[in-house]
Amino acid sequence: MALKCGIVGLPNVGKSTLFNCLSNAKAQAANFPFCTIDPNVGTITVPDERLNKLSDLVKPQNILPTTVEIVDIAGLVKGASKGEGLGNKFLGNIRECNAILHVLRCFDDPNVVHVDGNVNPVRDKEIIDAELQLKDLDSVETKIKKFEKQAKTGNDKEAVKTYAVLSKVKDVLESGKSARAAQLDENELPYVADLHLLTIKPVLYVCNVDEASAKTGNHHVEAVKAAIAGENAEMMIITAQMESEIAALETYEEKQLFLAEMGLDEPGVNKLIKSAYKLLNLQTYFTAGVKEVRAWTITKGFKAPQAAGVIHTDFEKGFIKAEVIAYNDFITLGSESACRDAGKLRIEGKEYLVADGDVMHFRFNV
Repeated sequence: MALKCGIVGLPNVGKSTLFNCLSNAKAQAANFPFCTIDPNVGTITVPDERLNKLSDLVKPQNILPTTVEIVDIAGLVKGASKGEGLGNKFLGNIRECNAILHVLRCFDDPNVVHVDGNVNPVRDKEIIDAELQLKDLDSVETKIKKFEKQAKTGNDKEAVKTYAVLSKVKDVLESGKSARAAQLDENELPYVADLHLLTIKPVLYVCNVDEASAKTGNHHVEAVKAAIAGENAEMMIITAQMESEIAALETYEEKQLFLAEMGLDEPGVNKLIKSAYKLLNLQTYFTAGVKEVRAWTITKGFKAPQAAGVIHTDFEKGFIKAEVIAYNDFITLGSESACRDAGKLRIEGKEYLVADGDVMHFRFNV
């Protein structure tokens, strides 16, 4: 599954520094606006200790983790919805992403300029929210005009439904809220799917704090927390500069020592990647054999044939059955053969809902 999270935010809030921590790709990180002109894309490994534990038991030739693409998108300014700055390019890049990582500057440092002169993460959030909402409103209004006449006659039921859903979203956007606040259900979402609305995407607010606030946050973080209380959104704290120092350390031992000195249990970027994965409503299943132990990304709620289709479409088309071992059973008993002998290997059919961490093997016929 090609999954993308876009890092957005005003210029100079720490987007590119954070991106560099997340990826081996090196975006330019400098103390001036628009240092990232084109999107930088990095493929990020999703940290998962379960994959390591399975590999220790199976001892495969190859280990393949699951990944998420992170896109560092050029900074936004007021008026982007009307094409100001890098507006149209910026907004177009967001449309291609599945979720948004919205970086907010929550640290004071006179040596790092702020595009608006002073630090106010709530104001910064509102600037970007407003630009995205305005662009979405323009898209909704354009489409709603096409269905207005048909809907008012009442003869075309699909037109009536389309107009009703669009009107619902339009009202939310006009009230200064994002489209996700309309809380459309599964039956309503198809009516706006073609618009690729920017503010309907799930969002994780990333509060970039100073080193002293890495563990507890600060007054800026509290302000953000209060501002997003009514949103269907997630928030986390990270220190991008410190994360870049951790990423520069060569050995695992050095990194653990650094974290221990800071009173942290794992790098913030690990938590961010896991949060992004969760934000997209994803989960993992594993395949485990001597040639390869691999993590596969699926959407929560996938049934066995859909999960098989992530490996290859033929697996889904010709699905016969799935051999399933619960992750904890595999780890406890130590091998597939031991699980089979203990009766812990199950045969599941087409209606089986895949559980997070399942170790699976598919039988199919094309």
